[in-house]
Amino acid sequence: MGDRQVILDSVRSSHNVGAIFRTVDAVGVTKLYLAGYTPTPVDRFGRPNEKLRKTALGATATVRWEATNDVVGLVTSLREKGVFVVAVEQHARAQSLFTAQLPTDRPVAYVFGNEIDGVTETVLTLADMVVNLPMLGMKESLNVAVTAGIVLYHDRFGQAK
Repeated sequence: MGDRQVILDSVRSSHNVGAIFRTVDAVGVTKLYLAGYTPTPVDRFGRPNEKLRKTALGATATVRWEATNDVVGLVTSLREKGVFVVAVEQHARAQSLFTAQLPTDRPVAYVFGNEIDGVTETVLTLADMVVNLPMLGMKESLNVAVTAGIVLYHDRFGQAK
């Protein structure tokens, strides 16, 4: 899989964030960025986020994470460092995760957006690639934590190496 990072951009649910902590730990993601108003394991007053902690089942202690309010600055900085940024979103520019060709010679950061609004248009514009999960039913998308699990496990185990 190589160096993989994850950016959560204003994901609002502590339960979703906790579940994603567990997933990124399970697949060996090197860093998790909590951007915008995404809840963090500890609030600005130093109090633990019990909902997140309970759902993460200890992964907050094993996953390197960083909080930032500036997702645009973060994405720009990562790209300047050579990280290939992949936004996960239903979008006209998106290609199927299962046919997308990701670089094998550089780090990749996946961006997952807000449960209702998705990845912002600004971040979509900055991203090197946009991928989606093909949907066969009536709904347009899956829960962000479920999507992160599918994307990250596909990245780790599903692609031909």
